[in-house]
Amino acid sequence: MMPRPTAALDIDALSFAYGAKKALDQLSFRIYPGECTLLLGPNGAGKSTLFSLITRLYDSHDGHIALCGFDLQKQTGQALAKLGIVFQQTTLDMDLSVLDNLYYHAALHGISRKQAALRIEQELLRLAMWERRHEKVRQLNGGHRRRVEIARALLHQPQLLLLDEPTVGLDVPSRQAIVEYVHQLVRDTGLAVLWASHLIDEVYPDDYVLVLHKGQIKANGTVDEVLQLTGTSGIKDAFRELTEGVAV
Repeated sequence: MMPRPTAALDIDALSFAYGAKKALDQLSFRIYPGECTLLLGPNGAGKSTLFSLITRLYDSHDGHIALCGFDLQKQTGQALAKLGIVFQQTTLDMDLSVLDNLYYHAALHGISRKQAALRIEQELLRLAMWERRHEKVRQLNGGHRRRVEIARALLHQPQLLLLDEPTVGLDVPSRQAIVEYVHQLVRDTGLAVLWASHLIDEVYPDDYVLVLHKGQIKANGTVDEVLQLTGTSGIKDAFRELTEGVAV
């Protein structure tokens, strides 16, 4: 049997508290290349805290975080170089063009202008945004802005992509297009994805599901494994079972 590859994300005994209030309690899980993991949880479950720790917006915690084998605290630069992020709130410069936003991000990662041009064209073509490259971001609708943010997150060729509810506020066609694109990207490239969502229909049958509730992992496995654990026939019912009846 071939040995399993190094985990793209390795979380071990991770805990975090805001003063006396514990937000995360002994979280342990791994995400491997080629896996799309949907992080499900009601408001206040700890999803945002977890993402803040992985991206080092927060630093002080108990436990261990590694990205592609690099310790996040001891090898911060090497670890974060493996990470691409799309935040829930847009962080694009609205007054710059699509191209200028992407070239600026590439420069921050030390990518040469020539190499950046090739990667920008590749990503925008894959996202059907090449024809919009000279438009200012404020001229784009929400779905197209999200596509630019995904392209930006992939420019430095990360091995782990974090998506923090990227489809919030989008119309159904835009949301479905992004969901399908990300899943296809995982299939085609072997990228690892951790996708925070509260929308059950964004879970595909071959995804992994991580249910977080009150700072603890209530389920972690394939869709079939989570359904078997809860004795339910669908992820929506499984989520309710695991979160004490919280609706989605």
